[in-house]
Order: sequence, then structure tokens, then C-alpha cells
Amino acid sequence: MRRYIFPVLVGIIGCAILIALGVWQLQRMAWKEGMLDDIRAQIVAPPVPLPDAPDPSMKYMPVTVAGTTTGQEIDVLSHTREAGAGYQVVSAFATDDGRRILLDRGFIPQEARRIARPPTHLNVRGNLHWPDEKGSATPDPNLTENIWFARDVPAMADLLDTEQVLVVAAQVQGDNQGALPIPVAVEGIPNNHLSYAVQWFLIAATWAGMTGALIWRIRQRTY
Repeated sequence: MRRYIFPVLVGIIGCAILIALGVWQLQRMAWKEGMLDDIRAQIVAPPVPLPDAPDPSMKYMPVTVAGTTTGQEIDVLSHTREAGAGYQVVSAFATDDGRRILLDRGFIPQEARRIARPPTHLNVRGNLHWPDEKGSATPDPNLTENIWFARDVPAMADLLDTEQVLVVAAQVQGDNQGALPIPVAVEGIPNNHLSYAVQWFLIAATWAGMTGALIWRIRQRTY
């Protein structure tokens, strides 16, 4: 019996750790789902006028703004399921009360990129947003072609000389010049905890199977 003690202990401890990791991922999934529900509620809350000093703690806040695009814009590489590849148009936006912010007007297809979009007055309902899209592998923007690969609010604000404030349009009144608003949504926020939990449980089952196979081999050697 002594020769079984070590593999049995290793098997039990290993399975316990792996199962605990799977349970932890299920708990994380429940936490993430609660967080996503809170964000959904924030997104669809009644809009308020643009705050005097927005900051990232106000992410997803619904706001209304009225003003005029300046004709200056940044084209961020994007795509939609229906239209395929294209760009999200981020314009410098001069509000009626004298501020200058960034406005994500929405999506345009590739063939519309070269179409002129001169200043136009818009009334916008949207959400404050500070997207976390730029990673270590994200290329730097091609400033010569005005093609960006992520919405980087500080960098965009610096280039267009605006506040570090981005409003993502959900509804636009006025001539949006062919841009289709893409409202802020939770679909872009990853929630992979269920798949992680399944992986840990499968590893635990594999560990238990390997432990059983090892014990069987040890038993065979005793005959």
C-alpha cells in the first residue's frame, strides 16, 4: 500500500487545485456578468449635458452635445459584419458652448473615405468613452495617410487640438455625411471565464485519469 500513497496524494492535491481554479473562473464569470449588466444600465440611462470636466471615471455616461464639426478628422481602421472593412470617423467637434472635443461619428465604408466632409452642425446623443484599444502590438498611426489602428484618446486629442474627451455617437440629428453611428456596447468587452473554467475542469479530469493510469501500472508491477 505504501507505493500508492504518493501518487494518490499527488492526484488528489492536483485535482483539488485544478478544480478550485475552475470554480474561481466561474466566480469571475458571475462577477463579470454583473459588471456587464451595470455597464448596460449606464449606457442606456437618460442622457445629461456634457460635464464640465469629464474624466475616465465617467466612462459610458450618456450625454448630449450640439455643435459643428471642423472638417478635421481621424480615420480609424474598422469593420462591420454587413459592410466589411472601412473606417470610424473621429472628428474635431466645436460645441455650441465653446468647447472643442472629439466626436466618433460612426462607420464609413472604404470607398467613402476620400469623400469630403466639410463642417456641419449636429445634435448628438452618445456616450463618453475612453477605449482601451491600443496594445503593445498595435501599429503607430500612419499620419501621412491619416490611418489609425486604434482609438487613442490622448493622442487623437493632441493631434486635433481638443480636450481629451471622446463622445461616441448613438443618435445624430443633422447631416452626418454618410457616417453610420456605432453606439458604445458591451459586446467588445471580453468575458471568457466560462471557457477558462471548462479548460481547468478538463485538465482536472485528465490529471485524475493519469493518476488512475499510474496507480494501475504500479499495481501491475506487484504481480
